[in-house]
Amino acid sequence: MTFRAGRAAGLHRLVAEAWQAVSRLGGHGATACGRRALAVLSGEGVFNRVRWLIAPDAMAFGYALRTTLASLLALGIALWWELGSPQWAALTVWMIAQGTRGKSIAKARWHLFGMVVGGIAGVALVAACPQQPALFILLLAACVGGFCFVGTLLPGPPTMTNYRIHGMRASGFTCVIISLDGIAAPERIFDVAMARLTYITLGVVIETVVSSLFQYRLQDRARSRLADNFITAIGRTTGLLRRMLSGEEAALRSSADLLATLASMGDQVEFAEVELGGRRGHEGDHARAAMAAVTALFARGLDLQALLADPASYGEAWKRLSAQTCDFLEPLAERLHAADGFAAVMADLAALRAAIRIEAATCLEAEMKIVTSPPVDVGREVSITRQGQALHTLGQMCDELDYALTQFDLSRNPQPHDTFHYAMRTWRDWRVAGGNSLRASVSVFIAGMIWVATAWPDGLTFLMFVGIVSSLFSTLETPAMATRAFLHGALCVSVVAMVVAFYVVPAVTTYELLAASLVVPMMVGGLAFANPAMVLGAVAYNLFLTILVGPLNGGRLDEITFFNTAVPLVLAMAFCTWMYRVFLPLDPDGVRWDMRRRILGTLRRLASRRLPMARADLIGLTVERMLKLLNTSGGERGPVVDAYLGGVLSGMTVGMAIINLRAILARGMTPPDVQRALRQTLARMARFSGRYGGQYGRTARATDLAVALLVRKEQHEANLTQRVEILRALASLRVIAAELQSSRSFFDASSPYLDRVYR
Repeated sequence: MTFRAGRAAGLHRLVAEAWQAVSRLGGHGATACGRRALAVLSGEGVFNRVRWLIAPDAMAFGYALRTTLASLLALGIALWWELGSPQWAALTVWMIAQGTRGKSIAKARWHLFGMVVGGIAGVALVAACPQQPALFILLLAACVGGFCFVGTLLPGPPTMTNYRIHGMRASGFTCVIISLDGIAAPERIFDVAMARLTYITLGVVIETVVSSLFQYRLQDRARSRLADNFITAIGRTTGLLRRMLSGEEAALRSSADLLATLASMGDQVEFAEVELGGRRGHEGDHARAAMAAVTALFARGLDLQALLADPASYGEAWKRLSAQTCDFLEPLAERLHAADGFAAVMADLAALRAAIRIEAATCLEAEMKIVTSPPVDVGREVSITRQGQALHTLGQMCDELDYALTQFDLSRNPQPHDTFHYAMRTWRDWRVAGGNSLRASVSVFIAGMIWVATAWPDGLTFLMFVGIVSSLFSTLETPAMATRAFLHGALCVSVVAMVVAFYVVPAVTTYELLAASLVVPMMVGGLAFANPAMVLGAVAYNLFLTILVGPLNGGRLDEITFFNTAVPLVLAMAFCTWMYRVFLPLDPDGVRWDMRRRILGTLRRLASRRLPMARADLIGLTVERMLKLLNTSGGERGPVVDAYLGGVLSGMTVGMAIINLRAILARGMTPPDVQRALRQTLARMARFSGRYGGQYGRTARATDLAVALLVRKEQHEANLTQRVEILRALASLRVIAAELQSSRSFFDASSPYLDRVYR
C-alpha cells in the first residue's frame, strides 16, 4: 500500500513538473491541456464523472430511496391484486416522483387530470373507428397533436417542470396506451381503459403517500425556501446594480441571463405554495409579486444605465447619493436573513428614498431659478437637468426595491384575512403551438403508416413508444436534444433489463427476492435523475426498466418477448430523434432572427396601438424571449448569443420608454410643439420593421431631433408642470437614443441576420 501510494505521488509530482515546463513554453493553451491531463492522471476527472453515484448528496439519495420504495410497493400491490400489467404502476411512480413534496403533488394532480382526459379520448377513439386502421392512426395523430397544441398554450414555460403542460402530455400518453391496447379488441376497450387507469391511479396514490412519509416540518421548509430564493435573487440583482452605480457600464448588459434565473426562481413559488397548503395565506401570491418586482428593479437599472451614458449626469449630488445607495445595497442580502432586522432595513431604505427625492426636487428648483433669471447658463442648466433625471430614475429604482421588500415580508409573515392575489401570467405563441402540434402529429402518423405498410407484428408496440415520446417531448424547445438523451437512456436500460430479466428473475421465486434484485438498478436510476446532467436519460431508464423486466404473477418474461419489446423501444427512440432533426428541425439562427423580428414588431405595436402593453407585461414577455434564446442555444454562449441577449434587453428598454411617452401624451400637459415631436417619433417607430432597411436611420434621426427640440424647450420653460412633463419625455427619448446607438447592429434591420455581423 505504501509503495503504491509513493509511486502515485511521484507520478503526480512528475506530471505537475512537466505541466509547468510545457506551460512556460506553450502559453495558455498548453496550460489548459496540462491542467486537464493532471486532473485525469490524478483521478479527479474520473471521480467527478461518477460522483453522483458513489458520493451522492443527502437529497439525491433520499429521493432515490423513497422513489425506489414507492415503485416497489406499487409493483407489489399490483401483483397482489393480480393485475394484467403490473409494471405500469411502477412506471407511473417514476413518472410523477420529483425532488420536493410540492413538485410531486403538483405533478400528481395534473397527471390525474391528464389521465382522465386521455382515457376518455382513448375510449372515444377506439369506439369511433374499430375496423378502420388508417382512420384510427389519423385520429390518434390528431389527438396527440391536439394535446401538444393545448399544452403549449397553458401558463408557464415549456419545460419538464411545468406540470400544467405535463397534464396535456399525460393526456396524450394515456390516450396512446389505452387506444393501442384496445384497438386489437374493440369490444374490450372499457375493460382495457379501466385497467390502465387503475395502474396509473395506484402509482399516483402510492407515490403521494410514500413521499409524504419522508417530509419533516414541510411548511417551515417551504417558507424557508421561498425566503432563500428571494434573498438570492435580490442579492444577485443588487450586486449588479452596485457595479453599475460604481461606473461599470456593461454590468447589467453582461448579465442578461440573470432574468432567466429570476424566472426559474419564480416558477418554484408554485411548488412551495402547494407545500404551504394552497393559497390560504397568500404567501405564494406575495412571493410571486416580490420576484416580479425584482425583475422590474433590474429593468429600472437598465433605464438608469442608459441615462448615465451622458457624462453630464455625474454631479456632486449624484456621486454622493449613488455612493449611499451602494452602501445600502451591499449588505442588504445578509440583513434580510435576520427577520427581526427587517424594520431597520425598511427605515434605512425610506431615509435613502427621501434623500434622493429631496435632491431631485433641489435640482428642479435650481433649474427653475436658472430659467427664470436670464441670461440662462446653458452649461450649468444642462448639468443640473441631467443629474436630476438620473436622480429621479434612481428614486424609481428604490421605489421598486421598496415594493419588492414589502411583498417579501408579507410572504414571510402572512397576515390574517389577506385577499392579495398575483396571478401567473403567460404569453401564448400560436405559431409555436402549431409547430409543436404538427411535429407530434406527423411523427405518430408516419409511425402508424410504417406499422400498416409493413404488417410488422410488433409495429403496435413501436407505434405506442413513438406516441409516448411524441406526447412527452414535442412541446419542448429542443426536442431533438431531449430524444437523443432519451435514446441513450433506452439503450442503457435495455442492457440492464436484459441482465435482470435473463439472469436474476428466473432465479427468484418470491416477490421479496424480486424486489431486492430491483433495488440496486432502481437506486442507480434515481441517483441519475437527481443529477442535472443526466435527467433526460434517467427518465427513459426509470420509465422503461419495469416495462422491459416485465414482472408477472404466473411466470417471467421470455427472451423472445423481451427482444420484441426492447427492439421497438430503441427503434422508436431512434425514429423520434431522426424525425425531430428532419421535420421542422430547430434552427438556432432562424429562432434568433424570428425573435429579432418579433421584438421590432412589438415596438411597432407599442407605438401605434391605442392601448399599449403594460410595463409588467413587456418585462414578462422579454423574460420569456430570453428563456427561449438561452434554451435553444444548447448552453453554448458566444458573441452571437451575447449580442442577441443584449438586443433583447435593449428592445425591452426602448419599449418601456415608448410606454412612458404614450402616457405623457395621454396626459396632454406638454406644449403643442413638444406633443408634435413626440407623435412624430412614435409614428416613425410605428414603421420600425425589418422590411425597409432605411427605417432604422430615420427612427434614430427622428429621436435625435426630438431630443434636441425638448432640450431647447426645457432650457427656457418656466411653467413647472410643463417642465416636469418635458423632463420626463426627455429622459425617455434619451433612453431610446442611447439604446438605438449602442445596439445598432440589432435594431438596424437592413442586414437580414445579426449572426453575419459576428462571423
